[in-house]
Amino acid sequence: MISNKVLQKTLEGLSAIARVNFCIMDTEGKTIAQSGGKMYECKAQAHEFARSMADSQEIKGHQYFKIFDDSQVEFVLMVEGAGEDFYTIGKLAAFQVQNLMVAYKERFDKDNFIKNLLLDNLLLIDIYNRSRKLHIKTEVKRIVMIAETEDVREDNTLDSIRTFFAENTRDFVTSVEESNVVIVKDLTNGDQPKDIESTARALEDYLKKEGFTGILISYGTLVNEIKEVSRSYKEAKMAMEVGKIFSDGRRIIAYHQLGIGRLIYQLPIPLCKIFIREIFDGKNPDDIEKETLATIARFFENSLNISETSRQLFIHRNTLVYRLEKVHKFTGLDLRDFDDAVTFQIVMMVVKYMRYMESFDY
Repeated sequence: MISNKVLQKTLEGLSAIARVNFCIMDTEGKTIAQSGGKMYECKAQAHEFARSMADSQEIKGHQYFKIFDDSQVEFVLMVEGAGEDFYTIGKLAAFQVQNLMVAYKERFDKDNFIKNLLLDNLLLIDIYNRSRKLHIKTEVKRIVMIAETEDVREDNTLDSIRTFFAENTRDFVTSVEESNVVIVKDLTNGDQPKDIESTARALEDYLKKEGFTGILISYGTLVNEIKEVSRSYKEAKMAMEVGKIFSDGRRIIAYHQLGIGRLIYQLPIPLCKIFIREIFDGKNPDDIEKETLATIARFFENSLNISETSRQLFIHRNTLVYRLEKVHKFTGLDLRDFDDAVTFQIVMMVVKYMRYMESFDY
C-alpha cells in the first residue's frame, strides 16, 4: 500500500531534521529504505528483533522499533545510535511512519471502494455499509469527470490531478483504466453543475502548464446519492468516446451537450452500413475532396447562406455553387435543400463513427 519511495522520502526528511540516520527493514531484515550509514549490515539483528516480544530494543549500539499494521509487525525501524536521546527520536520517527501507513491504508481502502463503486461491483447494502465505515457521506451532490492525456506517464497524470484537487478532501481521484483518470467531484461547497465547466477548464490549463498534451476532459450529470455515482461515470465515459469522434476540436465535453452524436454512437454497426450504402450507392465517401468538405462545413455554419459562405471563403458565388453541385451528383443530395442538408450532415457523422469503430476492430 505504502511505497518504498514514500518511505525513503520520509526517512530523508526525518534525518534532515533530527540529524540522525534511519533505516526501515522488513521482518526478515531486508532493507526497504534508509537515510544513510551502513545499517544494512544489521540484517540479522533486525530479523531477531522482529521475532522478539519487545516493541523497542537497543542492540549493539543501535535502537530498534517495531511498526505495526493491524497488530502485526510490518516493519522494523532502526536508529543509528543508542541512549535516551536516540530512543526519543526513534520513538517519534516510528510514530510518524505508523501514522503515515494508516493514512495510506485508509486512502487505499477508499480508492478501492470508489473503483468498485464506479464499476458497479458492489451490492446496494455493501455501498452503504462501506461508506459508513470509511466515513464517506452518502447523500451528497456529486458529478464524475474523466481526464485523458497523450502522456504515457500514467502515474504522473494521476499525481498531477490529485494535486489539483487536493484542497477538497471530499473529492476522489483514481484511475480505473490505464488511459485516463477519474474524478468524483463533491459539490457540497456551493458549487453548481454549471461550475463544472469552469473546473474542467481550470484543470485543462493546469495540465497544460504541467507539460501534458492531448488533454480531453468529459463529465456526466449530477447525482444526489452515492449509489448513483456509477451512472454519472458511465455518462462521462460515453461523453469521452462521443467527443473523440465528433468533438471537432473541443477539449471539454459534457454528457448533456452531446446532441445527435449521442444517438449515432448507439446505432448498431450493420444499420450504419446500410444507411451509408443507401446514400452513397456503393461509392466511397472518401472520394469527396477535403476542400469540398471544408466548404460544406462553412456552408452549414452559415445556415445554408450561399452569399455569406462565399464571402467568408473568399471565393466566387459560382465556385461555391459548383462545389455543391458536385456533391449533388455524387450523392443525389442537394445541400441547398434543408432536408438534404440534414441527411448529408448525419451520414457524414455516421461515416466518422464507422471509421472510429473500425480503428478498434469492432
